[in-house]
Amino acid sequence: MFGPHDGTRVAVHPYRRMMGFLMRGRNESAVYFEQHLDVTRTLAWLETRNASGSTRTTLFHLVLHALATVLHDRARLNRFTVGRRTYQRTGVFLSFAAKKAMSDDAPLATIKRRFAPGEHLDDLVTQLGGEVADARAAKPTAMDKEVEVLLALPGFLLAFSMAAVRRLYAWGLAPRSLVDTDPLYTSAFVANLGSLEIDAAYHHLYEHGNCPLFVTIGQITPTPAVDGDRIVVRPMLTIRYTFDERVEDGLYCARALELLKQRVEDPGTYVAA
Repeated sequence: MFGPHDGTRVAVHPYRRMMGFLMRGRNESAVYFEQHLDVTRTLAWLETRNASGSTRTTLFHLVLHALATVLHDRARLNRFTVGRRTYQRTGVFLSFAAKKAMSDDAPLATIKRRFAPGEHLDDLVTQLGGEVADARAAKPTAMDKEVEVLLALPGFLLAFSMAAVRRLYAWGLAPRSLVDTDPLYTSAFVANLGSLEIDAAYHHLYEHGNCPLFVTIGQITPTPAVDGDRIVVRPMLTIRYTFDERVEDGLYCARALELLKQRVEDPGTYVAA
């Protein structure tokens, strides 16, 4: 019994360790936070960047990149709990879903991607474009094939199989091929609701997998703001977070989110030219 293969067990304060016994599930442990970002400089930076002939970069690319860098820099957020134990994840992974087409009946294409430390935004934009295109293609992905096989099982056997995988995963015995492609074994799941022209929502966490953080990005909204002694209208972006508080304390999380805010609001200060 060695524990999950995608994490290394870490010692935590006794009070935090006790949380695993007081709050057994992720949704029982969930805390919610709302953040408002002034993207005035962000939009100007993106416009200049895209006009220079670089591969087209979107606000979503920038948020993903900033979040990945924060998870590297504030590594204690990149942990998860399994079996009342805390583990440091072995890499930064972000998952997100994209519609295969903009229609009511179009299925979702889900992508799980590893973000290497120091990865440049240019590389992210280029590689992600190909990954999204592959996910949206008619060809079934590895995850599509796995889901098809599982759904061919009778309901009671499928439920038993899912429970068995969770137990085997906690012991370090689950097939790596299942865990490594599952988007819910990830540092964070990000939903870009702004691309659908709707506001950010508070999303539940999944008991399946080990994802401790769900991030929803809303649409940009003109919002009154105080600038000295006058009222001005700023383009504001709302991001909402759902977080498993068994992972880390509020002060550490707040400082990480402030770092994310700084990087999204003024990307020129951290994205290398």
